[in-house]
Amino acid sequence: MKNYNRLLLLVVIPLFLTLGNALAQNPIIQNQFTADPTARVFKDRVYVYPSHDILPNQGKGKPDWFVMEDYHVFSSADLKEWTDHGEIVNQKSVPWADPEGYSMWAPDCVERNGKYYFYFPTKAQDTTYNGQGFSIGVAVADQPEGPFKPQAKPIANVKGIDPNVLIDKDGQAYLYWSQGHIYGAKLKDNMLELASEPKVLKDLPDKGLKEGPFVFERNGIYYMTYPHVENKTERLEYAVGNNPLGPFTFNGVIMDESPTGCWTNHQSILSFKNQWYLFYHHNDLSPNFDKNRSVRIDSLFFEQDGAIRKVTPTLRGVGVTQASDKIQLDRYSQISEHVGASIAFLDTRDTFKGWKVVLDKPNAWVRFNAVDFGKGKAKSVTFRAVAPEGGTAQLRLGGKDGPILSTVEISKGKEWSTYTAPVVKAPEGLQDLVLVLQGGQKVEVDWVEFKEQK
Repeated sequence: MKNYNRLLLLVVIPLFLTLGNALAQNPIIQNQFTADPTARVFKDRVYVYPSHDILPNQGKGKPDWFVMEDYHVFSSADLKEWTDHGEIVNQKSVPWADPEGYSMWAPDCVERNGKYYFYFPTKAQDTTYNGQGFSIGVAVADQPEGPFKPQAKPIANVKGIDPNVLIDKDGQAYLYWSQGHIYGAKLKDNMLELASEPKVLKDLPDKGLKEGPFVFERNGIYYMTYPHVENKTERLEYAVGNNPLGPFTFNGVIMDESPTGCWTNHQSILSFKNQWYLFYHHNDLSPNFDKNRSVRIDSLFFEQDGAIRKVTPTLRGVGVTQASDKIQLDRYSQISEHVGASIAFLDTRDTFKGWKVVLDKPNAWVRFNAVDFGKGKAKSVTFRAVAPEGGTAQLRLGGKDGPILSTVEISKGKEWSTYTAPVVKAPEGLQDLVLVLQGGQKVEVDWVEFKEQK
């Protein structure tokens, strides 16, 4: 394929495998492409229902376009460690879907009366359902991770993509979707049929593409959120109203356009353990082909008047990292980018291997915040590093001039090795780590990991 690096095929992982390389950092899933995340809280866990981008290999989908043939679901109790529950719906398992459509775009899932209703768009093999283009189907399960059974037919009188469901405080359910405009309608109690005619939700921006509605309610305000192409790529916007079907009034931008030009974005917003979060996507693992995307999470805040404070995307993501984890410093919270610090892929031929920190000027540094050292029992730290001409790396607390935590001498060579150095004084509680180049021409670091004395 042109326009992007050929990536290696995905490694097949068993069901219910915890993704150890997805610890409180963005993107949260780093062994496959994920996009269009809808996040829900079921049974005190966060479940994320994304679409699943795959490579547009010969014979699958349209070249240089979005290619999706199935859905997975992921869950977490802490937004740090994510479990892949495996495939839940495949285009070949949906009775009405085109089995070669490769168009299983943004989904949603809600719970009602002990059942879980998974809504998804795809192309139908029979145009008698809703005509040409996309229809929206439903699959039903007894558990949030499935197994899901697709219904025999798509929802009648619904033509479009990006389904979203709101169950209001009075129990009435609403379905939203997009096709040129954003539409809304009431759902019947069975959650499988419309209870009202589709309605165009007006008073949203007229110029440019709008899609991906996600509606939620907070303090009596209904928030209609959506991606919108104001210029060349999508930014995340929102409008507010007093009724689930509007009218809505544009109220601001949640996230600006991607600085690297990723054409799409897609959002959901969730409150979990007294904190609000924005789930969205970016093409972190496929920088040269923005049709292969990856899910991110960042914290979201409201102003006193209910306005959403604009979210600045981060690599660090959310949550606290344990000092005993492999700390991926390349998912930094701050970097001396104008003083010789950068990140790069470990292997450009297989981006799922992740990133590395590159320090190539004296005093270059990266900061990684919110590391939990507990009761201060760390005695040593292991670096996975390489230095072509040899070098000295130092970990400090708080800032590049903060107290020295550990210093390691990295031998001259081109092969990655692990180096273990003592901790000067074990810190306690939450700390910010700063990696600094103290000597040598260039040092590259994959991860660091602290050990307690046994």
